[in-house]
Amino acid sequence: MEFLQLLNRIFVQNGAWLTILKGVWATVQISALSLVFGTLLGSVICFIRVGSWPALRLAAKAYIAVLRGSPVLMLLMLFYYGIFAETDLEPLTVAALTFSLHTSAHVAELLRASFMALDKGQVEAARTLGFSGLQAFRYITLPQLSRIAKPVYQSTIVNLIQWTSVVGYVTITDLTRVINNTASRTMQPMITISVGMLIYIAMAYAVYGLFALWDWKHQGREAADNAHD
Repeated sequence: MEFLQLLNRIFVQNGAWLTILKGVWATVQISALSLVFGTLLGSVICFIRVGSWPALRLAAKAYIAVLRGSPVLMLLMLFYYGIFAETDLEPLTVAALTFSLHTSAHVAELLRASFMALDKGQVEAARTLGFSGLQAFRYITLPQLSRIAKPVYQSTIVNLIQWTSVVGYVTITDLTRVINNTASRTMQPMITISVGMLIYIAMAYAVYGLFALWDWKHQGREAADNAHD
């Protein structure tokens, strides 16, 4: 009973749970925006990286090397306190931009590695059967690329969620900052930080669950198509 009262004092009284939800929402916002724009930009960078223009390939390689090799916190502080210090951009916008760029470098490299692992013979066979380049990409390359890249991409999303835990350094009240403030206010760091970790773990397994659901639906669709044939 005393433990339940302690939990109530830490996480319920004075609307503490609402503050935690706001922190979770900030983390989800930054993660989702960074994932969308980072994936789109990373796909473009990958296309350039494997293209036939030497100068652009070198630029893309340098882009990937610099951003993948940069500590994400240092990159965030560079953008917030340096490059965008004199602008009116909101901290959340700067954070989303920073993580988008950082994520794009990882996505570009994992897509490149996946592309290099493809069986090029299947594409060549499709072209000899009359497939256009776009059709060969859609029906041959893209499904294989997605299957090969999926495990690493899944881990990249989870890593992105974890990386966002540093945004408190640029005044954003995300989940980590809320948990830290709550631990300081209640003088119960063990319980508070443990709950914060559980929330991050729950978000990570939500990502795994979404991918598992996608796989299940995809396999069900393939089974239905095979049965129809």
